[in-house]
Amino acid sequence: MVKKNSRSDNKRMVPAVSRSIQILDLISQYDQKLNISDISRELVIPKSSVSGLISTLVANEILYKCADQTFQIGPHVMRWSNSFGQATDVTDEFLTILDAESELPGTTVTLSVLDNLDVVYIAARNSGRYANFFSFKIGSRLPAAFTATGKAFLMQMSDSEIRRLYEDYFPTPLTRHSVTGVEELLSELRELRDLGYSIDREQVTAGMLCYATVILNSQNRVIAGLAISVPAEPMAQSEERRIVSTLERVANAISRRMGADIGDGRGKTAKLGSRSK
Repeated sequence: MVKKNSRSDNKRMVPAVSRSIQILDLISQYDQKLNISDISRELVIPKSSVSGLISTLVANEILYKCADQTFQIGPHVMRWSNSFGQATDVTDEFLTILDAESELPGTTVTLSVLDNLDVVYIAARNSGRYANFFSFKIGSRLPAAFTATGKAFLMQMSDSEIRRLYEDYFPTPLTRHSVTGVEELLSELRELRDLGYSIDREQVTAGMLCYATVILNSQNRVIAGLAISVPAEPMAQSEERRIVSTLERVANAISRRMGADIGDGRGKTAKLGSRSK
């Protein structure tokens, strides 16, 4: 994790975004409904600036303009709130099911969500056996192109969507095993779709092997990725099948708890919910 530095953070801050957040905080916390003049006076911001910012917020449904020319929080904010609540729910289910799980001794199990080009880890049960070798921290992020859960998310997208996602930037490889560009990534994803689950073979950390699949919600949309990480050592096919079978069973259990209709075509009907936010 990068330690915050208030001086350098201030240099990177965008004034318009900061003022927009101030406006949203004021409207959400104030007892009475406020108009542009009220907001300008309370925040000591020129009325012309407040008017421009509010017009943008209203156009994007972040604020709602009432008939009396006052403003209240708009419906777009509720989508963010629902997303946060959903992430919290899936984390709770992840922890509950893992507590009762007996087929994953000695493995590291993680739960992550997709955030643009990265995956962000929202829950983890790290193996004490490999703590000095590899472990995951809640809130940490890694490039989706290299991680098992990232590939599980990307498997739900079309090739054209993935090319658009990486048209301006592709992350620097983390190890000598990492894919080096979007065409290599697409080739790998085609193979993984045939498998029905994703694999990271030492693309994030040398010596670490990860298997992953997705978790669905009540609309059968992808809301999270579940991964099992083990040392990249020679493994019998029967052991690999056991890991993958356990991964899919736990992911299905969490998905059902989230209201998903799994059926037999689980992967085929999945929609990447995080892309529609």
